[in-house]
Amino acid sequence: MAANTDQPPTNRKEITPRNAQDNLILLIVAAYASVFVIFGLVVDGPTDVARGLTAILTSRDTLLTDYFGVGGVGAGLVSAGLLTLVVSGVYYLARARMTGAAVACLFLVLGFGLFGKNLLNIWFIAAGVWLYARFRGEPFAQHINTAFFGVALAPLVSEILFSSALAPAVSIPLAMATGVVVGFILPAAAAQLFKAHMGFALYNMGFTAGLVGTLVVALYKSYGFVPDPVFVWTTGNNLLLGSFMGALFASLVILGLVLDRGALRKLRQLLRLSGQAPSDFIATVGLGATLINMGLSGGLALGYILAIGGDINGPVIGALLSVAGFAAFGKHVFNITPIMAGVFLGSLAKPWGVADPSIQLAALFATNLAPIAGHFGWRWGIVAGFIHSSAALSVGSVHGGLNLYNNGFAAGIVASILAPVIIAIRERRQGRAADKQSPD
Repeated sequence: MAANTDQPPTNRKEITPRNAQDNLILLIVAAYASVFVIFGLVVDGPTDVARGLTAILTSRDTLLTDYFGVGGVGAGLVSAGLLTLVVSGVYYLARARMTGAAVACLFLVLGFGLFGKNLLNIWFIAAGVWLYARFRGEPFAQHINTAFFGVALAPLVSEILFSSALAPAVSIPLAMATGVVVGFILPAAAAQLFKAHMGFALYNMGFTAGLVGTLVVALYKSYGFVPDPVFVWTTGNNLLLGSFMGALFASLVILGLVLDRGALRKLRQLLRLSGQAPSDFIATVGLGATLINMGLSGGLALGYILAIGGDINGPVIGALLSVAGFAAFGKHVFNITPIMAGVFLGSLAKPWGVADPSIQLAALFATNLAPIAGHFGWRWGIVAGFIHSSAALSVGSVHGGLNLYNNGFAAGIVASILAPVIIAIRERRQGRAADKQSPD
């Protein structure tokens, strides 16, 4: 589901040295990742977790693969936490700046670490982006968000690696080569595709990965390699996992208040922003107000899922963390609410229920269209969400479920078409108003 930074990369050759706030942000992310690890071990115990981690690392990961159903709740939590800790270490070693986009990226790693990304399948794509940075003569830190947003296509690696149709002598080098090539082309493609939706879809990398994944899947299908559909969706853990996520979001609010006494005043400023990318809330209003916004936005999304009788599992937690993470880079409670309302209304008008798995995820991930509501108003936000509720259920087949940011792909299409139409309508209305005011 994500931006390139999520914004087009600059041509800067030097990266500003990391400051104390960068270290603090990394420490906060690492602390939440560690909580996932600890909670996972408490839930299932070391033996079951170890067995579950093995199952997760060797799973195919095509949408939709809930790691709670593959390896157990404990193993899923530990897997996501460990993955995020390792990636945070990469950010530290790369001396990357901890912008709002970086926070969004790391929260996506944590969230999608529950249903598609793991310690095995992400590295070849990240290596491809690293090679691209070397090719350009630029620091990896300048492209690091692209690398870890870009692992949306990690299931492509797992699908090839653990394919029963290919011998290991073929599948292993093919998976490695495919991941590296995909990673190498993502930065340039993402920078160009950002122009199509003009920043009105926050998950730029979801849009990019959807198109790249479609091409790769089409290529492999032409040689008879067709990914099989997967659907693993767990239920029955709402009390345990809902309480856990509720406490996590509440802690973000409390932490923001502790770090900045003026955070509530700055939060009011944040809530007036449209969210159109690039929109770094940390740079605009500070860390404290951003953390409060993350907690409130995540809490609102959690409340929605519980209100419609939805399930709290790996994919849904991933979607909740996506909402919270991008509340550092474009989302807030005012601009995501119309989008979610649009998806809800779209569900009522179509032959599926609001608590169906795909619709639950659509309502949360569709919030990457929040800038449309923030910039053009809540009515257009509802329209965007309504359209997205159909688009998200239709585009998955073209990439074979190998793009984890399926909703980001759908939203990129919606924004690329809807935003220019809205602008044209507004310009026409403004022209008519000007004509009426002009003298005869």
